[in-house]
Amino acid sequence: MFKVIIVEDEKPILDLMKYVIGHNPNYNIIGAFTNPLEALACLPLLKPDVVFLDVEMPRMNGLELAQKIVELSDEIRIIFTTAYRQYALDAFEVFAFDYILKPVTPAAIERVASRLIKQQKPALPAEKGDKTASIRCFGGFEVRNREGVTIRFPTRKSEELFAFFLCHPGKELSKWHLVDLLWPQMQEDRSSHNLHNTIYRLKKILKEHQIGMDIQNTNEGYRMEVSDFMYDVLAFERQRSALNGVLQDHVHVEWLCSLYKGPLLERRDYMWKTSLEEGYVKQYTLLVRSLIESDMLAQEWTKAELRLDAYLSLYPLHEEMNQLLMDIFIHSGNTEKITKHYERFAASYRREIGLEPPQEMRDRMTTYII
Repeated sequence: MFKVIIVEDEKPILDLMKYVIGHNPNYNIIGAFTNPLEALACLPLLKPDVVFLDVEMPRMNGLELAQKIVELSDEIRIIFTTAYRQYALDAFEVFAFDYILKPVTPAAIERVASRLIKQQKPALPAEKGDKTASIRCFGGFEVRNREGVTIRFPTRKSEELFAFFLCHPGKELSKWHLVDLLWPQMQEDRSSHNLHNTIYRLKKILKEHQIGMDIQNTNEGYRMEVSDFMYDVLAFERQRSALNGVLQDHVHVEWLCSLYKGPLLERRDYMWKTSLEEGYVKQYTLLVRSLIESDMLAQEWTKAELRLDAYLSLYPLHEEMNQLLMDIFIHSGNTEKITKHYERFAASYRREIGLEPPQEMRDRMTTYII
Protein backbone atom coordinates (compact mmCIF):
# COMPACT_ATOMS: atom_id res chain seq x y z
CA MET A 1 0.00 0.00 0.00
CA PHE A 2 1.41 3.41 -1.01
CA LYS A 3 1.37 6.30 1.46
CA VAL A 4 -0.18 9.30 -0.29
CA ILE A 5 -0.29 13.08 0.13
CA ILE A 6 -2.72 15.18 -1.93
CA VAL A 7 -2.11 18.88 -2.62
CA GLU A 8 -5.03 20.72 -4.24
CA ASP A 9 -5.99 24.33 -3.49
CA GLU A 10 -9.71 23.94 -4.31
CA LYS A 11 -11.49 22.24 -1.40
CA PRO A 12 -14.29 20.57 -3.45
CA ILE A 13 -11.72 19.02 -5.80
CA LEU A 14 -9.56 17.98 -2.83
CA ASP A 15 -12.56 16.25 -1.23
CA LEU A 16 -13.31 14.45 -4.51
CA MET A 17 -9.71 13.28 -4.82
CA LYS A 18 -9.69 12.02 -1.22
CA TYR A 19 -12.83 10.04 -1.98
CA VAL A 20 -11.58 8.55 -5.26
CA ILE A 21 -8.03 7.80 -4.09
CA GLY A 22 -9.21 6.62 -0.66
CA HIS A 23 -11.45 3.98 -2.25
CA ASN A 24 -8.54 2.41 -4.12
CA PRO A 25 -7.03 -0.41 -2.01
CA ASN A 26 -3.50 0.43 -3.19
CA TYR A 27 -3.38 3.81 -1.44
CA ASN A 28 -3.36 5.07 2.15
CA ILE A 29 -3.95 8.83 2.38
CA ILE A 30 -1.74 10.27 5.14
CA GLY A 31 -2.16 13.96 4.31
CA ALA A 32 -4.34 16.36 2.29
CA PHE A 33 -3.54 20.06 1.87
CA THR A 34 -4.99 23.12 0.18
CA ASN A 35 -1.86 25.12 1.03
CA PRO A 36 1.31 23.98 -0.84
CA LEU A 37 3.58 25.63 1.74
CA GLU A 38 1.96 23.60 4.55
CA ALA A 39 2.36 20.45 2.47
CA LEU A 40 6.06 21.16 1.97
CA ALA A 41 6.56 21.79 5.69
CA CYS A 42 4.90 18.47 6.62
CA LEU A 43 6.69 16.39 4.00
CA PRO A 44 9.67 15.32 6.18
CA LEU A 45 7.29 14.29 8.97
CA LEU A 46 4.83 12.31 6.85
CA LYS A 47 7.35 10.68 4.46
CA PRO A 48 4.92 9.81 1.64
CA ASP A 49 5.58 7.40 -1.20
CA VAL A 50 3.40 9.33 -3.63
CA VAL A 51 2.26 12.96 -3.94
CA PHE A 52 -0.76 13.88 -6.07
CA LEU A 53 -0.06 17.49 -6.93
CA ASP A 54 -2.21 20.18 -8.56
CA VAL A 55 -0.30 22.22 -11.13
CA GLU A 56 -2.26 25.48 -10.95
CA MET A 57 -2.04 26.85 -7.38
CA PRO A 58 -1.44 30.30 -5.84
CA ARG A 59 1.56 31.16 -3.62
CA MET A 60 3.58 28.26 -5.03
CA ASN A 61 2.49 26.45 -8.18
CA GLY A 62 2.72 22.72 -8.56
CA LEU A 63 5.85 22.76 -10.70
CA GLU A 64 7.72 24.83 -8.11
CA LEU A 65 6.54 22.57 -5.30
CA ALA A 66 7.55 19.48 -7.28
CA GLN A 67 11.08 20.87 -7.65
CA LYS A 68 11.26 21.36 -3.86
CA ILE A 69 10.00 17.82 -3.28
CA VAL A 70 12.62 16.36 -5.60
CA GLU A 71 15.30 18.29 -3.73
CA LEU A 72 14.12 16.75 -0.45
CA SER A 73 13.79 13.19 -1.77
CA ASP A 74 14.17 11.66 -5.20
CA GLU A 75 12.26 8.56 -4.07
CA ILE A 76 8.86 10.29 -3.79
CA ARG A 77 6.69 9.71 -6.85
CA ILE A 78 4.98 12.89 -8.08
CA ILE A 79 1.66 12.60 -9.93
CA PHE A 80 0.46 15.88 -11.41
CA THR A 81 -3.24 16.66 -11.73
CA THR A 82 -4.10 19.30 -14.29
CA ALA A 83 -6.89 20.47 -16.54
CA TYR A 84 -4.42 21.28 -19.32
CA ARG A 85 -2.52 18.64 -21.26
CA GLN A 86 0.29 21.05 -22.22
CA TYR A 87 1.49 21.08 -18.62
CA ALA A 88 2.56 17.45 -18.98
CA LEU A 89 5.85 18.24 -20.70
CA ASP A 90 6.81 20.75 -18.02
CA ALA A 91 5.82 18.19 -15.39
CA PHE A 92 8.26 15.57 -16.65
CA GLU A 93 11.08 18.10 -16.60
CA VAL A 94 10.91 17.94 -12.80
CA PHE A 95 10.87 14.15 -12.80
CA ALA A 96 7.12 13.65 -12.39
CA PHE A 97 6.20 9.98 -12.40
CA ASP A 98 2.89 10.53 -14.20
CA TYR A 99 0.07 13.00 -14.70
CA ILE A 100 -3.74 12.84 -14.65
CA LEU A 101 -6.11 15.12 -16.51
CA LYS A 102 -8.98 16.52 -14.46
CA PRO A 103 -11.60 15.52 -13.55
CA VAL A 104 -9.82 12.71 -11.70
CA THR A 105 -11.53 9.34 -12.19
CA PRO A 106 -11.17 5.95 -10.45
CA ALA A 107 -9.84 4.49 -13.72
CA ALA A 108 -7.04 7.07 -13.87
CA ILE A 109 -6.10 6.43 -10.24
CA GLU A 110 -6.03 2.67 -10.88
CA ARG A 111 -3.84 3.20 -13.97
CA VAL A 112 -1.28 5.08 -11.87
CA ALA A 113 -1.46 2.40 -9.17
CA SER A 114 -0.68 -0.27 -11.75
CA ARG A 115 2.40 1.66 -12.90
CA LEU A 116 3.57 2.15 -9.32
CA ILE A 117 3.17 -1.55 -8.56
CA LYS A 118 5.02 -2.60 -11.73
CA GLN A 119 7.90 -0.27 -10.92
CA GLN A 120 8.05 -1.63 -7.39
CA LYS A 121 8.34 -5.28 -8.46
CA PRO A 122 12.04 -5.30 -9.46
CA ALA A 123 12.97 -3.83 -6.07
CA LEU A 124 10.81 -6.31 -4.23
CA PRO A 125 11.17 -9.65 -6.03
CA ALA A 126 8.70 -12.31 -5.04
CA GLU A 127 8.08 -15.85 -6.06
CA LYS A 128 4.83 -16.53 -7.81
CA GLY A 129 3.67 -18.62 -4.87
CA ASP A 130 4.18 -15.68 -2.48
CA LYS A 131 1.33 -13.69 -3.97
CA THR A 132 -1.89 -13.68 -2.01
CA ALA A 133 -5.50 -12.83 -2.73
CA SER A 134 -7.04 -9.71 -1.19
CA ILE A 135 -10.47 -8.83 0.15
CA ARG A 136 -11.87 -5.41 1.01
CA CYS A 137 -15.19 -4.99 2.83
CA PHE A 138 -14.83 -1.39 4.08
CA GLY A 139 -15.69 1.31 1.56
CA GLY A 140 -17.18 -1.17 -0.89
CA PHE A 141 -16.79 -4.87 -1.56
CA GLU A 142 -13.95 -6.22 -3.63
CA VAL A 143 -12.32 -9.64 -3.89
CA ARG A 144 -9.14 -10.10 -5.92
CA ASN A 145 -7.31 -13.31 -6.71
CA ARG A 146 -3.54 -13.94 -6.43
CA GLU A 147 -2.93 -12.23 -9.78
CA GLY A 148 -4.82 -9.12 -8.66
CA VAL A 149 -7.83 -9.79 -10.91
CA THR A 150 -11.22 -8.84 -9.48
CA ILE A 151 -13.42 -11.89 -8.93
CA ARG A 152 -16.91 -11.72 -10.41
CA PHE A 153 -19.57 -13.74 -8.61
CA PRO A 154 -22.02 -15.74 -10.73
CA THR A 155 -25.10 -14.37 -8.92
CA ARG A 156 -25.97 -11.56 -6.52
CA LYS A 157 -26.99 -14.11 -3.89
CA SER A 158 -23.61 -15.83 -4.04
CA GLU A 159 -21.87 -12.47 -3.56
CA GLU A 160 -24.14 -11.56 -0.65
CA LEU A 161 -23.67 -14.95 1.01
CA PHE A 162 -19.87 -14.64 0.78
CA ALA A 163 -20.08 -11.13 2.25
CA PHE A 164 -22.16 -12.49 5.13
CA PHE A 165 -19.60 -15.22 5.82
CA LEU A 166 -16.81 -12.63 5.76
CA CYS A 167 -18.64 -10.55 8.36
CA HIS A 168 -19.04 -13.60 10.62
CA PRO A 169 -15.64 -15.33 10.36
CA GLY A 170 -15.30 -18.66 12.14
CA LYS A 171 -18.89 -18.59 13.40
CA GLU A 172 -21.35 -21.43 12.90
CA LEU A 173 -24.26 -20.09 10.84
CA SER A 174 -27.57 -21.90 10.89
CA LYS A 175 -28.79 -23.21 7.56
CA TRP A 176 -32.27 -21.90 8.31
CA HIS A 177 -30.96 -18.48 9.24
CA LEU A 178 -29.13 -18.25 5.91
CA VAL A 179 -32.23 -19.39 4.02
CA ASP A 180 -34.40 -16.76 5.73
CA LEU A 181 -31.76 -14.14 5.06
CA LEU A 182 -31.45 -14.72 1.32
CA TRP A 183 -34.81 -16.20 0.24
CA PRO A 184 -37.34 -15.12 2.90
CA GLN A 185 -40.42 -15.52 0.68
CA MET A 186 -39.46 -18.81 -0.99
CA GLN A 187 -40.80 -22.25 -0.12
CA GLU A 188 -38.58 -24.29 2.22
CA ASP A 189 -37.55 -27.07 -0.16
CA ARG A 190 -36.67 -24.68 -2.97
CA SER A 191 -34.77 -22.25 -0.73
CA SER A 192 -32.76 -25.11 0.79
CA HIS A 193 -31.86 -26.28 -2.71
CA ASN A 194 -30.76 -22.73 -3.63
CA LEU A 195 -28.58 -22.49 -0.53
CA HIS A 196 -26.91 -25.82 -1.28
CA ASN A 197 -26.14 -24.75 -4.86
CA THR A 198 -24.88 -21.34 -3.78
CA ILE A 199 -22.55 -22.88 -1.17
CA TYR A 200 -21.22 -25.26 -3.83
CA ARG A 201 -20.51 -22.34 -6.19
CA LEU A 202 -18.73 -20.38 -3.47
CA LYS A 203 -16.54 -23.32 -2.48
CA LYS A 204 -15.62 -23.77 -6.15
CA ILE A 205 -14.71 -20.09 -6.54
CA LEU A 206 -12.56 -20.11 -3.39
CA LYS A 207 -10.69 -23.17 -4.59
CA GLU A 208 -10.22 -22.04 -8.21
CA HIS A 209 -8.86 -18.63 -7.18
CA GLN A 210 -6.84 -19.98 -4.22
CA ILE A 211 -8.42 -17.54 -1.79
CA GLY A 212 -7.19 -19.48 1.25
CA MET A 213 -10.59 -19.98 2.88
CA ASP A 214 -12.97 -22.88 3.14
CA ILE A 215 -16.70 -23.19 3.89
CA GLN A 216 -17.32 -26.24 6.04
CA ASN A 217 -20.52 -28.14 6.84
CA THR A 218 -21.47 -28.29 10.53
CA ASN A 219 -24.26 -30.03 12.43
CA GLU A 220 -26.57 -27.02 12.13
CA GLY A 221 -25.33 -25.28 9.02
CA TYR A 222 -22.03 -23.87 7.79
CA ARG A 223 -18.87 -22.15 9.04
CA MET A 224 -16.19 -20.32 7.05
CA GLU A 225 -12.64 -21.04 8.19
CA VAL A 226 -10.20 -18.28 7.29
CA SER A 227 -6.98 -20.07 8.38
CA ASP A 228 -4.10 -17.55 8.09
CA PHE A 229 -5.89 -15.31 5.60
CA MET A 230 -6.29 -11.68 6.73
CA TYR A 231 -8.70 -8.99 5.53
CA ASP A 232 -10.06 -5.72 6.93
CA VAL A 233 -13.18 -6.93 8.77
CA LEU A 234 -11.32 -9.87 10.31
CA ALA A 235 -8.59 -7.51 11.58
CA PHE A 236 -11.24 -5.31 13.21
CA GLU A 237 -12.97 -8.35 14.71
CA ARG A 238 -9.75 -9.61 16.26
CA GLN A 239 -8.89 -6.17 17.65
CA ARG A 240 -12.35 -5.94 19.20
CA SER A 241 -12.00 -9.25 21.02
CA ALA A 242 -8.33 -8.89 22.03
CA LEU A 243 -7.70 -7.94 25.65
CA ASN A 244 -11.39 -7.16 26.20
CA GLY A 245 -11.29 -4.28 23.76
CA VAL A 246 -8.15 -2.59 25.13
CA LEU A 247 -6.39 -0.76 22.31
CA GLN A 248 -3.19 -2.32 21.00
CA ASP A 249 0.07 -0.45 20.36
CA HIS A 250 0.18 2.75 18.33
CA VAL A 251 1.53 1.09 15.17
CA HIS A 252 -1.21 -1.56 15.28
CA VAL A 253 -3.92 1.11 15.61
CA GLU A 254 -2.40 3.04 12.68
CA TRP A 255 -2.55 -0.13 10.61
CA LEU A 256 -6.18 -0.80 11.50
CA CYS A 257 -7.16 2.75 10.58
CA SER A 258 -5.40 2.40 7.23
CA LEU A 259 -7.63 -0.62 6.46
CA TYR A 260 -10.82 1.36 6.98
CA LYS A 261 -11.82 2.88 3.63
CA GLY A 262 -15.43 3.72 4.43
CA PRO A 263 -18.71 2.16 5.58
CA LEU A 264 -19.06 -1.61 5.64
CA LEU A 265 -19.95 -3.03 2.19
CA GLU A 266 -20.65 0.45 0.88
CA ARG A 267 -23.05 0.62 -2.10
CA ARG A 268 -24.45 -2.83 -1.20
CA ASP A 269 -28.05 -2.70 0.04
CA TYR A 270 -27.86 -5.74 2.32
CA MET A 271 -30.44 -5.29 5.10
CA TRP A 272 -28.47 -7.39 7.59
CA LYS A 273 -25.37 -5.18 7.53
CA THR A 274 -26.93 -2.14 9.27
CA SER A 275 -26.15 -3.02 12.89
CA LEU A 276 -22.71 -4.37 11.95
CA GLU A 277 -21.92 -1.17 10.06
CA GLU A 278 -22.88 0.99 13.05
CA GLY A 279 -20.58 -1.07 15.27
CA TYR A 280 -17.60 -0.73 12.94
CA VAL A 281 -18.11 3.03 12.61
CA LYS A 282 -17.99 3.31 16.41
CA GLN A 283 -14.90 1.11 16.54
CA TYR A 284 -13.14 3.13 13.82
CA THR A 285 -14.06 6.37 15.58
CA LEU A 286 -12.59 5.06 18.83
CA LEU A 287 -9.35 4.08 17.07
CA VAL A 288 -8.98 7.45 15.34
CA ARG A 289 -9.82 9.29 18.54
CA SER A 290 -7.10 7.38 20.42
CA LEU A 291 -4.50 8.42 17.82
CA ILE A 292 -5.66 12.04 17.91
CA GLU A 293 -5.44 12.12 21.70
CA SER A 294 -1.83 10.90 21.45
CA ASP A 295 -1.08 13.60 18.88
CA MET A 296 -2.62 16.27 21.10
CA LEU A 297 -0.63 15.14 24.14
CA ALA A 298 2.52 15.48 22.03
CA GLN A 299 1.23 18.82 20.67
CA GLU A 300 1.49 17.46 17.14
CA TRP A 301 -1.40 19.57 15.90
CA THR A 302 -0.80 19.07 12.19
CA LYS A 303 -0.91 15.27 12.51
CA ALA A 304 -4.11 15.51 14.55
CA GLU A 305 -5.67 17.82 11.96
CA LEU A 306 -4.74 15.44 9.13
CA ARG A 307 -6.33 12.50 10.92
CA LEU A 308 -9.52 14.47 11.42
CA ASP A 309 -9.54 15.59 7.78
CA ALA A 310 -9.34 11.95 6.71
CA TYR A 311 -12.11 10.97 9.14
CA LEU A 312 -14.40 13.84 8.11
CA SER A 313 -13.93 13.00 4.43
CA LEU A 314 -15.87 9.82 5.26
CA TYR A 315 -18.27 11.21 7.89
CA PRO A 316 -18.46 14.98 7.33
CA LEU A 317 -21.41 15.54 9.70
CA HIS A 318 -19.97 13.77 12.76
CA GLU A 319 -20.53 16.44 15.41
CA GLU A 320 -17.94 15.32 17.98
CA MET A 321 -15.14 15.11 15.41
CA ASN A 322 -16.05 18.49 13.89
CA GLN A 323 -15.93 20.05 17.35
CA LEU A 324 -12.60 18.36 18.04
CA LEU A 325 -11.14 19.77 14.82
CA MET A 326 -12.15 23.29 15.84
CA ASP A 327 -10.60 22.68 19.28
CA ILE A 328 -7.35 21.73 17.54
CA PHE A 329 -7.47 24.94 15.50
CA ILE A 330 -7.61 26.83 18.82
CA HIS A 331 -4.70 24.90 20.33
CA SER A 332 -2.55 25.25 17.22
CA GLY A 333 -3.25 28.97 16.83
CA ASN A 334 -5.06 28.52 13.49
CA THR A 335 -8.12 30.43 14.64
CA GLU A 336 -8.72 31.80 11.14
CA LYS A 337 -9.70 28.29 10.02
CA ILE A 338 -12.53 27.94 12.55
CA THR A 339 -15.11 30.15 10.88
CA LYS A 340 -14.48 28.69 7.41
CA HIS A 341 -14.74 25.15 8.72
CA TYR A 342 -17.95 25.82 10.63
CA GLU A 343 -19.52 27.51 7.60
CA ARG A 344 -18.76 24.43 5.46
CA PHE A 345 -20.15 22.15 8.16
CA ALA A 346 -23.32 24.25 8.57
CA ALA A 347 -23.92 24.35 4.80
CA SER A 348 -23.51 20.56 4.53
CA TYR A 349 -25.77 20.01 7.54
CA ARG A 350 -28.54 22.15 6.06
CA ARG A 351 -28.19 20.44 2.69
CA GLU A 352 -28.12 16.86 4.01
CA ILE A 353 -30.34 17.10 7.11
CA GLY A 354 -32.55 20.04 6.16
CA LEU A 355 -32.04 21.69 9.57
CA GLU A 356 -29.78 24.19 11.26
CA PRO A 357 -26.73 22.68 13.02
CA PRO A 358 -27.36 21.44 16.58
CA GLN A 359 -27.59 24.10 19.28
CA GLU A 360 -24.49 22.71 21.02
CA MET A 361 -22.43 23.26 17.87
CA ARG A 362 -23.75 26.80 17.49
CA ASP A 363 -23.01 27.57 21.15
CA ARG A 364 -19.51 26.16 20.81
CA MET A 365 -18.93 28.32 17.72
CA THR A 366 -20.03 31.41 19.65
CA THR A 367 -17.40 30.74 22.33
CA TYR A 368 -14.73 30.35 19.67
CA ILE A 369 -15.28 33.74 18.03
CA ILE A 370 -15.72 35.78 21.21
